Amino acid sequence: MTATMLGGPATRQARPAPPEPAKSVVGQVAKALLLGLTIAIAVWAAFPLIENEIWIGLAILVVTTAALLYLYLTPRHVPLKYLAPGTILLILFQVFPVLYTASTAFTNFGDGHRGSKQEAVVAIQTASVTQVPGSQQYALTVATTGDPATGPLVFLVTDPATRQVSAGNADGLKGLPAGEVTVGSTGRITAASGYTILNAGQASRRSAEITALAVPTKGGAIRSSGLSRAYEGKAGRAFDERCDCIRDTTTGQTWTANEKVGAFVAADGDRLAQGWRVSVGLSNFTRVLTDSAIATPFLRTLVWNFAFALASTGGTFVLGLLLAMALHSPRVRGRTAYRVLLVLPYAMPSFAMLLVWRDMFNTDFGLINNLFGSDVDWFGGSASARLAVILVQLWLGYPYMFLVATGALQAIPRELSEASRIDGASAWGGFRRITLPLLMVALTPLLISSFAFNFNNFNAIYLTTEGAPFPADNPANGATDLLITYTYRIAFGGGGAQYGYAAAISIFIFLIVAVVSAISFRRTRHLEEVHA
Repeated sequence: MTATMLGGPATRQARPAPPEPAKSVVGQVAKALLLGLTIAIAVWAAFPLIENEIWIGLAILVVTTAALLYLYLTPRHVPLKYLAPGTILLILFQVFPVLYTASTAFTNFGDGHRGSKQEAVVAIQTASVTQVPGSQQYALTVATTGDPATGPLVFLVTDPATRQVSAGNADGLKGLPAGEVTVGSTGRITAASGYTILNAGQASRRSAEITALAVPTKGGAIRSSGLSRAYEGKAGRAFDERCDCIRDTTTGQTWTANEKVGAFVAADGDRLAQGWRVSVGLSNFTRVLTDSAIATPFLRTLVWNFAFALASTGGTFVLGLLLAMALHSPRVRGRTAYRVLLVLPYAMPSFAMLLVWRDMFNTDFGLINNLFGSDVDWFGGSASARLAVILVQLWLGYPYMFLVATGALQAIPRELSEASRIDGASAWGGFRRITLPLLMVALTPLLISSFAFNFNNFNAIYLTTEGAPFPADNPANGATDLLITYTYRIAFGGGGAQYGYAAAISIFIFLIVAVVSAISFRRTRHLEEVHA
């Protein structure tokens, strides 16, 4: 029998490879648009990085953009194509903020310590500018490079002797070409290319900003004298490079630069308010633990923070579970209607309900006192204020626990409960030995997340008590303050922002919640293994 008859290799023909599926035109267009958008965003972000000479950031931007283009323009690395967007978003919105907060915690960043040393010197000199006899006078026009109501202010001034037109802001003064401006007969500028001239009404509404603006010059600064005139005043305090100090030109007093604290300090300890940002090491962290004026209220707040989180989480869980158990029985009629009514607090905006509850606890006209005929000053005492915020959180939080407990109960086979009753177990015994352990396997992760949420429940405190009541000796730390509201008050309080110190407390909060969550999840895994 020949090879042809047997269908051997001599007669076999190679099968053609299956044709590749035609790529979707819509998919290709979408891919091109997304990659084009990526390049556009990269180009847009590159300019400020170049302008501020942030070369490391620019290098990261270039490498990331090139990596994305390579990844999506080649057919390889398919899993990375799906992981890359989520990874980038994770870095931008999670990793980077955490790292930035951590880096800020090791600095003195805050009011008076925001910029560089050079910026501090300029601020000190311009703040000390006063008008003296013979000060140069200018015709002034107030303008902006943005919106007339909110844009950055610019002084357009005309030198009466040389007719030179200049534009100045907090960064300094620069000349303008004569062809780009129109100067009126009084010397005031009526139009300038790239600038929006403020009319009298617009300038009047921003008079406080105009008065505060000082344009630094070599000998002092230019300040406004009304809305149409300006003068170049002389700085009362000047920086002396030889001693690295600020010298008062009238009294001769000096403040020497102290790089450890980022401020100019005199021999008697007097410190100028304007300083600069420097690294302070672990001082923000040790300050929390060693400074008695800070450590005592911090530890008191930490204890109350744990009590609030545990009471809120535990209370809402118990109440939600009891209601879920009550409506789980098939003998209850109208269960659907009851469940809808019970989840109404969860459906309403929490911030609005918190404000309503704050008014309900009002001493004079609140519903609580009127209903019970009492005159309790709920927010006036520490114990009553803490009880009030826990009750409010109990009302707001139980619907969530009710919903998840209802779902978990419905997932437990009824045969288990029936078997326990046949074996002679009581209703309580069956619940404690069968139902509750099975519920905890499903609900423990939710309880951990609820604890973490309540530990940082800013709205529950700030919208009801704002941390009050406050002791007379410490208006920055109230009886109902959580660490998160205490941190917010430190960072943005009226007494001056301390971002570095607030960032250190944020790190403490992060570590506390992380440790508690890690321990709880570990116990959850043991619980799952036992009931597996």
